[in-house]
Amino acid sequence: MRIAMIGAGYVGLVSGACLSEFGHDVVCVDADPERIAQLRAGRMPIFEPGLEELVRANVAAGRLGFSLDLAASVGGRDAVFIAVGTPSRRGDGDADLSYVFEAARSLAAHLEAGTLVVTKSTVPVGTGRRIREIIAGARPGLDFHVASNPEFLREGAAIQDFMRPDRIVVGAESEAARETLRRVYRPLFLNETPFMFSTLETAELTKYAANAFLATKISFINEMADLCEKVGADVQDVARGIGLDGRIGRKFLHAGPGFGGSCFPKDTRALVSLGRRVGATPRIVEAVVEVNERRKRQMAEKILAACGGSLAGKVVAVLGLTFKPNTDDMRESASLVIVPALREAGAVLRLYDPEGMKEAARLLEGVAWCSDAYDALTGADALVILTEWNEFRALDFKRMHAAMRHPLVIDLRNIYKPAEMADAGFIYHSVGRPGPAGGA
Repeated sequence: MRIAMIGAGYVGLVSGACLSEFGHDVVCVDADPERIAQLRAGRMPIFEPGLEELVRANVAAGRLGFSLDLAASVGGRDAVFIAVGTPSRRGDGDADLSYVFEAARSLAAHLEAGTLVVTKSTVPVGTGRRIREIIAGARPGLDFHVASNPEFLREGAAIQDFMRPDRIVVGAESEAARETLRRVYRPLFLNETPFMFSTLETAELTKYAANAFLATKISFINEMADLCEKVGADVQDVARGIGLDGRIGRKFLHAGPGFGGSCFPKDTRALVSLGRRVGATPRIVEAVVEVNERRKRQMAEKILAACGGSLAGKVVAVLGLTFKPNTDDMRESASLVIVPALREAGAVLRLYDPEGMKEAARLLEGVAWCSDAYDALTGADALVILTEWNEFRALDFKRMHAAMRHPLVIDLRNIYKPAEMADAGFIYHSVGRPGPAGGA
């Protein structure tokens, strides 16, 4: 099949590359000349494990291309996916759909009869019907189809999620649209991947509901972590104890500094905004948003308390800046709240992240950027772990201890065991576990 992907950002690029791996002829269209130049040169504008190899292989096979010319890219395509950004709108938290609607207006003039227009972007209920109205208004009498096909990709595992998904959700109201998407995802049909066909509205809301539920699990376990610290319980054991219940499940029950990234924060806010607008405010999701915002400030206060109530002139090493490991994405990362708070409290900050420092340097100032974890630890009065990169799990405790001026570790991801840290001579603070462990 011939497919156009409007938007070569995270979702568009990963989806386009994976669809070309399925054997389809795919062109990714973007309005950013620098991004398209990078991709044509084989350089990835984002970090995602396995993406560079996948893109290069399919470009070499002639199945994947990149273009700035929307008019030339849309004509003659069986399906056109809209995968542009839908950031939170200032003021009300609703999704900013200006890029989605602009894409619909731009491609309308170039569609051919029978083409399927698919929304891949995360959009509020009603967006698919508005896209239909925009295109029909620009091309009266054109026979075309509209569908919603939300993505469920985890950054850091996006290719695996696309190739081996838990499910494919399709909102479509014509058999022609459903049949086109069956052909698009034929390899997954052969693998017996669960497919759910529904209305446009149901598919659009399913995406928001899924992310809101996962975000709720994160905020829930973070509140349990606070309770554990007060009563002497261990949140990791609590999470394991409830996660073994099949009705609850183990995933997303990891206490930490709160959720971030491109999806959970904006999607929970957008769902709350939608609910308020239609008179069905989701009170639980409102609380999740509030808990998560408060969580980041609480973690800054936790660090301050662990450092004796003052950070003036103290050297603090921070390991991990991205919102999660295996990505360079800084969007809504806890570090964007915690690092400025530490700096404002007078800390001298030494920062390191395996992939995120280039993006972080645009967003954080007044800090020292380090070449590796041990460089960051040199002369530090305290170490703060913000992102659970695997390389931080394997640090040499003796080398860490020797590099630091004071062996204080505040681990906001619980990647170490308190007893091991105490045995290695560290004063160790973690989240939702009895402590601190160790002594000076």
